[in-house]
Amino acid sequence: MSLLDVRDVVMRFGGVTAVAGVSFAVEERQICGLIGPNGAGKTTLFNIISGIYRPSEGSVTFAGTSTTGLPRHAMAPLGLGRTFQNLALFRSMSVRENVLSGAHSQGRAGFLAHALRLPAAREEDRVAARRADELLGLLSLEDVADVPVADLPFGTQKRVEMARALISQPRLLLLDEPAGGLNHGEVDELARLLEQIRASFALSILLVEHHMSLVMRVSDKVVALDFGKKIADGTPHEVRTSPEVIRAYLGDGHDAHAA
Repeated sequence: MSLLDVRDVVMRFGGVTAVAGVSFAVEERQICGLIGPNGAGKTTLFNIISGIYRPSEGSVTFAGTSTTGLPRHAMAPLGLGRTFQNLALFRSMSVRENVLSGAHSQGRAGFLAHALRLPAAREEDRVAARRADELLGLLSLEDVADVPVADLPFGTQKRVEMARALISQPRLLLLDEPAGGLNHGEVDELARLLEQIRASFALSILLVEHHMSLVMRVSDKVVALDFGKKIADGTPHEVRTSPEVIRAYLGDGHDAHAA
């Protein structure tokens, strides 16, 4: 059974069909890239998977559980973590505080236990602090742990958001344009980091990304969309050389040899 199974998903907004019957799967410990030109339906599909939208038709199953129609706040406890194209950080809070905020979805002690500082709550805080320290080290954030996020470069803020998503120990990490706004060197660093994260946490990654060289370098499989429809699904080489993908990006008059 696949970790994530997207089956015949359709999403309509009024008379506009943004996603038209898309199906694909992500396996355990797999990196899957989701690509397509602007307006292809990538973000809409991402928002369906992460619980922001409920599909008009079709289903999404994660780890054997149907998530179709589940509220967004129910996704993290199931094992889905997500970053956003437009950073969703607490800008006045420190790096460490932002990372620790992602651990709340895994808490079991309850509000009263934390308010009264009961033993169960204190233990949860100790575990979260230990995980935060590990992630700050892994993502090279130790030196800025106590710096307000607003004072950091954009690329560093992206790593903070990734650490916040990882502290909840997701089985599937959803990354929305992780290379957006990064320079060439930072993109190379991101590629190495994604491979390291997969190895360290034994998780799967689904990334929406316009940076094609990054997608082709790190992905085990790639799914390509155009006008809301799936036009390719396979290895990076298979998708890169697909006539439909080349046509979607370059227009008619090009063939596979032009890729």
